Amino acid sequence: MIVYGINTCTDSQKAIKALEAAGKEVSFRDIRATPLSEAEWAELVGEFGDRLLDKKSTEWRGLSDWLKHSEAEDQLAAKPKLMISPVIRDGETYYLGWDQAVQDALL
Repeated sequence: MIVYGINTCTDSQKAIKALEAAGKEVSFRDIRATPLSEAEWAELVGEFGDRLLDKKSTEWRGLSDWLKHSEAEDQLAAKPKLMISPVIRDGETYYLGWDQAVQDALL
């Protein structure tokens, strides 16, 4: 199981802690320290579409108009903090966030 996120994200930290406590083998990938490739971004955007973007964040508000109107993959490659985290990959299944539905599915 891989958790994608940013090391300062409290939801990512909570997810990792809960998954490990449930006996899951978890690896964490900090998307700022180890950026995703174009293919990896395309796969995540293909799975979640615009839901992957945190359009309520200060990071989003700080984007240039050009970048706001570009493709999601380009936005995320330029500003990884735009990604709602965590994104959890369990085998071939992806989960977005750490809400009750995701917890119920994984714990």
